[in-house]
Amino acid sequence: MDADHDSFDPRITPFTGASAGTGPPDLGLVMGGGGARAAYQVGFLRAVARRFPNLEIPYVTGVSAGAINAAHLGAHHGTFLQAVEELTRLWGDLNVENVFRTDSMSLGRQVVGTLRGLASGGHVEPDRLRGLVDTSPLRDFLSEALHTVGGEITGVNYNLARGRLKALALSTSSYTTGQSVTWVQGKGISEWERPVRRSRNVVLTVEHVMASTALPLFFPAVRLYDGWYGDGGIRLTAPLSPVLHLGARRILAISTRYAASVEEADRPAVHGYPPPAQIIGVLMNAIFLDLMDQDALRLERLNSLLERLKPDERMGLRPVKLMVLRPSVDLGRMAGRYEPRLPKVFRFLTRGLGTRATESPDFLSLILFQPDYLRALMETGERDAEMRSDEIEAFLADDD
Repeated sequence: MDADHDSFDPRITPFTGASAGTGPPDLGLVMGGGGARAAYQVGFLRAVARRFPNLEIPYVTGVSAGAINAAHLGAHHGTFLQAVEELTRLWGDLNVENVFRTDSMSLGRQVVGTLRGLASGGHVEPDRLRGLVDTSPLRDFLSEALHTVGGEITGVNYNLARGRLKALALSTSSYTTGQSVTWVQGKGISEWERPVRRSRNVVLTVEHVMASTALPLFFPAVRLYDGWYGDGGIRLTAPLSPVLHLGARRILAISTRYAASVEEADRPAVHGYPPPAQIIGVLMNAIFLDLMDQDALRLERLNSLLERLKPDERMGLRPVKLMVLRPSVDLGRMAGRYEPRLPKVFRFLTRGLGTRATESPDFLSLILFQPDYLRALMETGERDAEMRSDEIEAFLADDD
């Protein structure tokens, strides 16, 4: 298997018979969080792009690492096939050093500084406690990958002007107010506001992507306008909500959460007292992975209710077509095989958290920006999409 992953070819070649259609006009794409697991989404998109090379997705939303993929798709000047081809190359070339500094001096300074702050009794300014790692390499990587100008993701406005994109939305969590804030760049999109979640119409920049991807405690928060923001998955209790507010009525949602059977779910991942890595993994799953399934279940129940009502009894509501795509294998368990290839100092820290004491190091899978693991994720996503290719094609081609 490793040999196959090492030979992963990022090039995409359309096969005979691929659809030339641009897809339904009300299509929305939702890409959830999961850190390094977002590479799985790219593999899935790779298979879809082969069948629909000219697909246009009017409404694109992303949260956490999914925001990287969303920003790229929303800003790319070429066809869907070309956009996914470049996105595949970007993830194929990514490594830990592109995300945060892994040299011993930097990691040591961040960890020691954090521990010193915790032991200071409040005498260290909070401003000095900015996460366990320095993510400046990720900012540089994204600025180049998204072809920003002065920080602005200019390709978004280009696609809005051409009419191929109606809105791009990236979700963040405000550490200042505790709200979920979705930043939207689009045409004719009305802002929405609820007690704990709201939207703001803006010109999107690389800082919005950095904020959405800022894993709590590990990555530093990002200042946007009037406050400090972190990973969008923390407070986004309804991951499908943004794309519905934008106007999508047909939703393709790519999750990175493996749907375990009852037998698999009952199987212990650790024996004895759980190490920090296991506890963090359970917490991260609850924040970034579980909520999409819950939101999808609510939407499906609402659809079922609406379909039982006559059109004039639906109070202006109508069913929303939804297709949730998820891994066929546990991406957390897969991560354990690739930890030995991490940079030595960083590997020392992850193992100190007990990643070797659990059979499913979900926490590790979030931060394992290791080329061989990322290639394995893309390959898995592509294979899963091919297994459901007929279903996906019917979903995208259905114009009812």
